[in-house]
Amino acid sequence: MSRFGTGALGRVVRSGVGRRRVQTLVIAVATMMAVASAVVAGSLMVATSAPFDHAFAEQRGAHITAQFDPAKASTAQLKDTGQLDGVTANAGPFPSTTIHPTGPGGGHFPALTLVGRSDPHGDVDDLDLKSGRWAAKPGEIVVSASFAGPDIKPGFTMKASDAVDSPTLTVVGLAVSASKTADVWATPGQVSALASEDSPVTSQMLYRFDSAGTKEQITADRKKLAAAVPAEALLGTESWLDTKRAADQGAAATVPFLIAFGVLGIVMSVIIVGSVVSGAVGTSLRRIGILKAIGFTPREVVRAYVAQALIPAGVGIALGVVMGNLLAVPLLEDTESVYGTVSLSVAWWVDLVVPAAALLIVGIAALAPALRAGRLRTVEAIAVGRAPRTGRGQWAHRAAGRLPLPRAVTYGLASPVAHPVRTAAMLLAVAFGTVAATFAVGLTASLNAVGDAQDPEDHAAVTVISGQPNAGPVGPRPAEGEAETPAADPARVRAVIEAQAGTASCYGKTQEEVTVAGLSGPSRASLYQGDSRPGSYEMISGHWITGAGQVVVSSRFLEKTGTKVGDTVRVTLRKHTETLRIVGEAFDTSGGELEIHADLADFPAAKPGAFLIDLKPGVSAAEYADQLAAKVRPLGGDVMANSSSEQENMILILNAMAALLTLMLVSVAGLGVLNSVVLDTRERVHDLGVCKALGMSPRQTVSLVLASVAGIGVLGGLVGVPAGFALHGFVLPVMGHAAGTDLPPSVLEVYETEQLVLLGLAGIAIALLGALLPAGWAARTRTATALRTE
Repeated sequence: MSRFGTGALGRVVRSGVGRRRVQTLVIAVATMMAVASAVVAGSLMVATSAPFDHAFAEQRGAHITAQFDPAKASTAQLKDTGQLDGVTANAGPFPSTTIHPTGPGGGHFPALTLVGRSDPHGDVDDLDLKSGRWAAKPGEIVVSASFAGPDIKPGFTMKASDAVDSPTLTVVGLAVSASKTADVWATPGQVSALASEDSPVTSQMLYRFDSAGTKEQITADRKKLAAAVPAEALLGTESWLDTKRAADQGAAATVPFLIAFGVLGIVMSVIIVGSVVSGAVGTSLRRIGILKAIGFTPREVVRAYVAQALIPAGVGIALGVVMGNLLAVPLLEDTESVYGTVSLSVAWWVDLVVPAAALLIVGIAALAPALRAGRLRTVEAIAVGRAPRTGRGQWAHRAAGRLPLPRAVTYGLASPVAHPVRTAAMLLAVAFGTVAATFAVGLTASLNAVGDAQDPEDHAAVTVISGQPNAGPVGPRPAEGEAETPAADPARVRAVIEAQAGTASCYGKTQEEVTVAGLSGPSRASLYQGDSRPGSYEMISGHWITGAGQVVVSSRFLEKTGTKVGDTVRVTLRKHTETLRIVGEAFDTSGGELEIHADLADFPAAKPGAFLIDLKPGVSAAEYADQLAAKVRPLGGDVMANSSSEQENMILILNAMAALLTLMLVSVAGLGVLNSVVLDTRERVHDLGVCKALGMSPRQTVSLVLASVAGIGVLGGLVGVPAGFALHGFVLPVMGHAAGTDLPPSVLEVYETEQLVLLGLAGIAIALLGALLPAGWAARTRTATALRTE
C-alpha cells in the first residue's frame, strides 16, 4: 500500500479528515491559536529580553563614554587614544557642557548634558533620529526622545538658563542614543557659546573595545585611557554596563509573565490534541477493526491516525504563524516606543521554531492514542465497535436519579462517568481555561495598580507652578506677546490657593539634587511642604513622611546603601546637612535614578516650586484653574488643570498581551469541550432517539447535553480559580524582583471575593458555551433519524 497520497492509506487519512469535520476544525483552530499566541509571546520575549542589546548593537554604542579636560589634553592627543590596543572604534572629541534650561512659564528642567555634534552619525553612537532633523545652526537643539511628550516636540522652545539674556533654544528633532551619551545635542559652536564658569566645556570621547563585557574589563580599559593622556586630564567615564543594567530592568519584568502564558498554551494544546485523537480512536473502533481485516498493519493504522491530526494541525499552524505576525506588529511597535530601540519585527527564527515545535507537540500528543488504535486486535475492535457498552457508570445514574432534579438533567449529570479519560481531558481543558482567566484578571488589576502608583503627584486635580528652580513640571507657554513673569513668592501663592473657593487640600513640592552619605554622585530629593499624603507613594513597608526628620526611600536605595527602615542617613543640600530617619520603603518605579522623599522643613534653603491641589466634590478642575490663574499669574506663577494620567506604555502592552492570550486559551478550552460533547452526542444518538420516542422535548434534550458538562464546569472552576490565584501570587513577585523592587499589598492583593466567585462561574460558562452547539444539533435531530443511527 502507498504510504501517502493516492494509495489506500492516503484515502483513509483523507476520509478521516473529511468525515470528522468538527474534530478537524477543533485541531486546526486550537493549533492556530496556540501558534499565534506563541509567535506573539516569543516575539515579545525576544524583543524585550534584551532591548538595550538590540539598540546598542544597531547604533554601535559606546562601551565607555569619557570626559576629558581640554586644557590638559589636546584634540590630537585625544584622537591618538583611538589607536590604543583593544580600541576597535572611537568618535570625538565632541564639546560637552551642562545646561539648566527653563521652559515657558519659568519652570526649570533638571540639569541636562549638552554635546556638540555636526551630525547624528558616526563610527560610535550612531544616533537614531526619531523625528524632525538635526541641529544645523545656533539656537537649534535635538533632544533625547526620552523627554518626548505632548509639549516637548519639534518646535518647542526653552531658555538655556534663567539668566535674563539667556538665548532661546528651539527643538528641531528627537533622537535616541542607546549609550545615553547626552540629553541634548547642538552644533559644536553652540556648546561653546552656552558654556559658563560653573559649567565649562569638556571634551567627550566615545570608545568601543574588543573586551568590555565585564566590570573588570571596563576598569582595565579605563586605566588604558587614563595612562594615555596627561595626568588628571581624564575627568570621568561612564560604562555601558551601568546603562544596560538600568535599561534591562523593565524588560526583565515581562519574561515571567510571558513564560506563564506560554506554559499554559503548550499544556492546553497537548490536552486538546490528545483528547481529540483519543476521541477519534474511541469512536472508530469498528472502523479500525475493518481496516485491519482488509490488510492494514498496526504501523499503518498508527500513521493514519497521527496523519489525521497532523494535516489539520499543519493548516492551523500556517494560519497561526500569519495571525501571530499580524498581532505582533502593533505590540512590537509599542515595545519599540517604550525602549527607544531600533525598528523591531518578528525574529525569523521564531517563525521557524514555533511551527516546528508545534508539529512535534501535536505528533507526540496524537501518538499515544494512535498507538492504542494500532494495538487493538481485529476481532475485538469489530466486536466492541458494534456492541453497545453496558454497565459503565450505572452507579452514577442511580445516584443522580435520587436528586430532586428533572430526569433529563440527572441523566446528563451522570453521563461523564461513562468516558473517564475523555471527561478528564475536558476537565483539564476547562480548568486551564479558568486558570488563564483568573491569572489574567489578577495580572490586569495588578498592572493597573502599578500604573496608579506611578507618579502619584499626577493624581492632583490642579497644579500651580511658582517658577522656583527645580519646580518639576514645566508650565504652559505664555500667550503671544506676553512677557515671562518673575518667580512667584511661594508663601503668597499658597495663601491665594487656600483662600480660593473649592480648595480641599494642597501641598508644596520641589525637587533638588542632594548628596547622600554612602552614595557616589548626586541623588534626587523630592521635598514636600504641608500634608503630602494625597501625593504619597504606595508603601511596601513603614509609612509615608509625617514631619521633619523623616525620609522615605525606594527598594533600590535600601539595597544599594545596605540600610533598612529605621536606620538613619545623612543628606546634604548645598551646604546644609541633616540626619534623617528612614521611616518607609516606597514603591518607586521611576527607573535607575535613586530618589528620596523628605520634608521641606529639613532644608530651609529650598522653596516649593509647585503646589498640587485636590478639589472639593463637584468642583470643575478647568473652571477652578481659570479662576485661580487670574490671581496667581500676576504673582509670577501659573496654573494648569491636570488631565487623567495615562499608564505607562509597557503596562498597556502587558494588558493587551494578557487579554489576547487569555482569549485564545479560553477559546481553545471551549473548543476542547465542543469536540468532546460532539463525540458523546454522536455516540449516544441512538439513546437520544429512544428518549425522544418516549416523549423527551427538544428543550429537555438541550438540558440533558448541557447538564453533561455542567458538573465538569463546576469542578474546573473549583480547581482553576485557586490555581490561577496561586500562579498570580508566584509570578507577580518574580516580575517585581526582576524590575528591581518589591511590590506593595495594593499590587499583590487585588482579588475580591466577588471576583473569585465570578471566576469560578467562568468554568461553568466555558463548559456550557462549548456544549451549546452540539446541544442544539441533538435537539434538532429527528427521532426516526436518531433511531436508525447506531
